[in-house]
Amino acid sequence: MRRTIAAVVVATTTASLLTALPAQAAPSQITFDLAVGTGPLRYGATGFLYGLGDEGIPDETMLAALKPQVTAQKAPDGLQHPNGDALRIAPMFKRAGGRDIQIYMQDVYAQWPYENLGINDYLAKVETQVRKVIADPYRSSYVYVPFNEPDQIWYGGDLNRLLADWKTVHQRIRSLDPGARIAGPGFASYRSADLRTFLTYARDNGVLPDVMAWHELGDDFYSSWHLHYADYRAIETSLGISPRPITINEYARINGDLGVPGNLVQYVAKFENSKVDGCLAYWTTAGGLNDLVTRNNQATGGWWLYKWYGDLTGNTVAVTPPSPGGALQGLGAVDSAKRQARIILGGNNPASGTYDTNVVVRGVPGYLGSTVHATVWGVDSTGTNPSGGPYVVSEGDFSVTNGQLTMPLTGLRGQSAYQIILTPDSDRTAAVTNRYEAEYAVLGGSARVTYGTNSGYSGTYFTEGYGASSTASTRFVVTAPSDGYYHLSLRYSAGPYPGAPAARSIRLRVNGSNLTDVALPGTADWNTWNTVTTKVYLPAGISRVEYNAHTSDDRDAVNLDYLGVAATSGTVTAYEAESGTTLGGTAVVTADSAASGGRYVGWVGAGAANTLRFNGVTVPAAGRYRLVVGYANAEVVGDHAYNNNIVDRYAEISVNGAAPKKYHFRNTLAWNTYRTRVVDVDLVAGANTITFGNASTGYAPNIDRIQIAAVLG
Repeated sequence: MRRTIAAVVVATTTASLLTALPAQAAPSQITFDLAVGTGPLRYGATGFLYGLGDEGIPDETMLAALKPQVTAQKAPDGLQHPNGDALRIAPMFKRAGGRDIQIYMQDVYAQWPYENLGINDYLAKVETQVRKVIADPYRSSYVYVPFNEPDQIWYGGDLNRLLADWKTVHQRIRSLDPGARIAGPGFASYRSADLRTFLTYARDNGVLPDVMAWHELGDDFYSSWHLHYADYRAIETSLGISPRPITINEYARINGDLGVPGNLVQYVAKFENSKVDGCLAYWTTAGGLNDLVTRNNQATGGWWLYKWYGDLTGNTVAVTPPSPGGALQGLGAVDSAKRQARIILGGNNPASGTYDTNVVVRGVPGYLGSTVHATVWGVDSTGTNPSGGPYVVSEGDFSVTNGQLTMPLTGLRGQSAYQIILTPDSDRTAAVTNRYEAEYAVLGGSARVTYGTNSGYSGTYFTEGYGASSTASTRFVVTAPSDGYYHLSLRYSAGPYPGAPAARSIRLRVNGSNLTDVALPGTADWNTWNTVTTKVYLPAGISRVEYNAHTSDDRDAVNLDYLGVAATSGTVTAYEAESGTTLGGTAVVTADSAASGGRYVGWVGAGAANTLRFNGVTVPAAGRYRLVVGYANAEVVGDHAYNNNIVDRYAEISVNGAAPKKYHFRNTLAWNTYRTRVVDVDLVAGANTITFGNASTGYAPNIDRIQIAAVLG
């Protein structure tokens, strides 16, 4: 189906219509050559410095959807910040698919810059940390970072002393942990001459780093990354050193980059095209994936950029931007098995402006056809506020001539990023912003997209491969504006299949938990489509929704077209913390006009006796329910030059007197700002009790109210 490519709409003011418009610059050109592969995807730019705060901070879904690779965190039991302990966040990071956890060993110290108590004091602390790592079940995932910005801290102007101490610390770590991976030197910026001196000394003394690390925090990244990278690799070659993996374990400027898709895409593109790892810099608060996440479970515009990045499959391809050091950058990947190519691009100087560009795609593979369908999506910067998600910019069909096509894009926003999905010209309906097409979802097991001869589907095709399979999976990532019930409407076909019953079913999994097997009545044939709706309570923000094969008798032999998500109503019962509850010890009711009932309960915790118990929490049937906790928490510890040392308090929650479970609650940044955290609890039919406490020396958050909702409405 041929449609005309639409331009991005740019608002103009009345004043601009009354004056002569300046001459417009000619469109730039960025080229992607699908015939020139540059290797497997590394996803290396998806890394964080203190991006994880505690277990559940941020919500695991926010991390798992991004294909995380590297995180850099504080030393075990370190004093630099109140959260972000490498060993404590490791279980969640590894569950989410993370690869490496770098340990900032100097963050064992409390002050910034680090207090310098001498190398012997530091060596004792290094030994303690290494012994903790050796005893940890995730030992093989850790990378030691002995020094952080030593060109400024402890050793400014004294490279020789740094070299001697590097050798001492490196050898001490290796003596305790022979298989240790060690990263360094960790300079605050790219320092060519000092890196050459460092590597020469390290080579000659047998203390080369296993991972090369430095920081890219300045304006020069934009103009000079390609020069830094090329120079470093040339130094290695000249010294006869085998290529080290590179981690830029702090990247992005202190102002203007974090959370801004149009700026961050330049880092993502350059790091992926260079096949290096990077960690977003820690300029604000811990536990929010460096401003990709807000309110613990909601995405900023920047998060969606990294989601697109994680959705790339296949191999990366050669990219020629307008200039290596220019603002407009991009990356692309082609997946022959999925018969799709994807492009991510963005960037403008100034970021506040708009620009036009011609996207040239060369080496178009034959399986995309002589006419290629392209859908362009955009995502805007939202600062630290929640994003509504990507939107459709334009859609159209493009003729391929001599293996090449050109897509003119106009009025692109400098702070936004853009994704282009190229498929065969098989579209049947226009893309819809709030509809999640199965052919664009993450696929697992035997699930596949074939772009065959079927008809009646939405979008450009559908997912198949569920017949004769127990592994097929179609994985959507959806966004909800608020806590509540939503209709998940799955469009599917279930035609005749050898050995399969007429009535089919598929297993629904949400945020890592199997919810139900959804009944799917059979359809007359494979070109007839039906929709079945399941009502599910979703938390505000991002959720992972999967439809999985689950049988061996082909009751799940179906094709999936798309998922629709729409808010609906359902029974939610609220219980105020100050009414009908039992307070223990120091727990007390306090007035606050911002609380839902004008009051909350505080001073819960800091001792096992100080508790809040909700009584008479009544449900009609035994089962799993959503417990929606309304709370406030603005505790801060100490002071820092630029980091806000927030504390993510935890509560121990016990249902009907059973052993309590610990849940962390993301800091709300003000005591009169109330947010929610949704956790699952198992309740008995009739009346239940739910008790909040914290037996440690720390307090639980202030509790406003709880709400109870069935998982399935």
